[in-house]
Amino acid sequence: MQTSDAVLLAIVEGLTEFLPVSSTGHMIITSSALGIACDSFTKLFTVAVQLGAILSVIVFYWRKFIKLTDYRFYLKLGLAVVPALIFGKLLDDFIDDKLGNPVFIACTLLGGGIVLLFVDKLFNKPVVEKEEQISFLKALFIGCWQVLAVLLPGLSRSAATIIGGMQQRLTRNLAAEFSFFLAVPTMLAATGYKLFRYYKETGGFTGEEIKLLAIGNVVAFVVALFAIKVFIDMVKKYGFKIWGYYRIILGIAVLVIHFFIPIAVCA
Repeated sequence: MQTSDAVLLAIVEGLTEFLPVSSTGHMIITSSALGIACDSFTKLFTVAVQLGAILSVIVFYWRKFIKLTDYRFYLKLGLAVVPALIFGKLLDDFIDDKLGNPVFIACTLLGGGIVLLFVDKLFNKPVVEKEEQISFLKALFIGCWQVLAVLLPGLSRSAATIIGGMQQRLTRNLAAEFSFFLAVPTMLAATGYKLFRYYKETGGFTGEEIKLLAIGNVVAFVVALFAIKVFIDMVKKYGFKIWGYYRIILGIAVLVIHFFIPIAVCA
């Protein structure tokens, strides 16, 4: 991976992390086009760089996220992240295998897009308007929806948790916000685990790898700060159907490209 590759992937991550279109899927498609998708460091990078984008949540929502006197808020996040941590650890090898398969990603983009076409109509009677109204049980159920994104790379973590929130009768805006908050402990844990595993398997990081990870996270953080507001505004105005059409078009495009110009699938 070159520095230019890291910057491009980080920009893609920052632009797509908060959209229900799968930032991981977009980075895999991009890395496949760059010819680096099967590299072990690239697989690590596509996970670790998400932390930079996610940390923009703390800056953007610092008044809501930093609640030192409201321990229940953090307990809800802790409870919600448990299902993803369990399944992520149990299915780590399966997930790594799919992270190098753009065709699998295309199929999950397509399937998830079809679901998004109907989300606004299916869950159109919200009653939970404030974070304080989210019960521990609702938080756990939303966390269980996040497992779908763990099992199916390309589905989109944000899409799964936002749909889970709306299914639990949260308003569209609150479901999106809770999804963003939940991403912080999720990606902290995922990144920490991936870094530790890579260190254990390779014996350490080279200076170049540390530089690429640092650059990638900084770029993703800055880009995501702008993207998060755009997404919130678009959700308020258009809902999720527009993202469903986008996913379907992109999924079909990747499959067509693979049919005519075979895309390398990692062994």
